[in-house]
Amino acid sequence: MNYFIYNGISSKDLGVRISSKDIFSAPQYDLKFQSIPGRDGDLIYSEGRYPNTSVSYTCFIPAKSIKELADKVTAIKGWLYTEPDRYHTLSDSYDTAFFRRAVFNNKLDISDEINKIGVFTVNFTCHPMRFSSAGQVKTTYSTSPITLTNPYAFASKPYLKINGKGTGTLTIQSASSNKTWNFSTLNGYTECDSELMNFYHDTTLKNDTVKGEGFPLFAPGKNTITFSGGITSVEIVPRWCAL
Repeated sequence: MNYFIYNGISSKDLGVRISSKDIFSAPQYDLKFQSIPGRDGDLIYSEGRYPNTSVSYTCFIPAKSIKELADKVTAIKGWLYTEPDRYHTLSDSYDTAFFRRAVFNNKLDISDEINKIGVFTVNFTCHPMRFSSAGQVKTTYSTSPITLTNPYAFASKPYLKINGKGTGTLTIQSASSNKTWNFSTLNGYTECDSELMNFYHDTTLKNDTVKGEGFPLFAPGKNTITFSGGITSVEIVPRWCAL
């Protein structure tokens, strides 16, 4: 039986069966078009982002009695409406190599057919990217250089933990980019979350102790990471992603 798992709970554990799904759609890139009088075609202005996308499952709940159906509906509502103000992990049996970050923030209409089958559609609002489960594995590297290959067509925004003391330098080079970050006070370690766009140590922000352009990205294809100075090792979660 096919299923989806949201916020740590599987649909099959609640007796939900899937009749159809819309899970492979991709969002429209955020662009604006400006027409110029006397000029053929429009100018394109990029907002540099993908908006959220929608994932939906059309489901039904079989039941042997009206009471059983009512109890199942109550449990499903409690599941989907828990913590509606944040993203949760969404995965399913159709796309096992990836997961999404999703939130259920829609009206839930459940129709009662012959008093024994509840039919409904679950619509999730999702981060535009699908994240590779394999790309969530943390690996520690104690020698430089490091070579990582991004297997997908989109740059990933990794998590890095830069271990060491004093000052150090981290460089990431790819076919399209060569960027360096200089750390002035490692104090044991400095963490970097490129999705959150922060350098930090425990709960203390350290953006003011790091000099460099933007935050680390892993471009599609080969990426070479080098470190020097007081940096002794680097822990990396690459967070490979695709649409």
